[in-house]
Amino acid sequence: MPKTIPTDKARQGRRGRNVLLILLGGLLLAFIVWALVEIYGRTIEPPQGRTSAMIEPPPTLLLT
Repeated sequence: MPKTIPTDKARQGRRGRNVLLILLGGLLLAFIVWALVEIYGRTIEPPQGRTSAMIEPPPTLLLT
């Protein structure tokens, strides 16, 4: 004969430290990847100064 468990006491499974460690490990790995992508993005960023390769648009003519 199966046991009858009240609905307020029923659970799917144990809550444990293993689940917490897996979630924290995944979060830590996500932060590490994010930091590496930020570093890579800054290394490939073009210089902010004006270079001779930049082309200026032609001046506009004002007709009055």
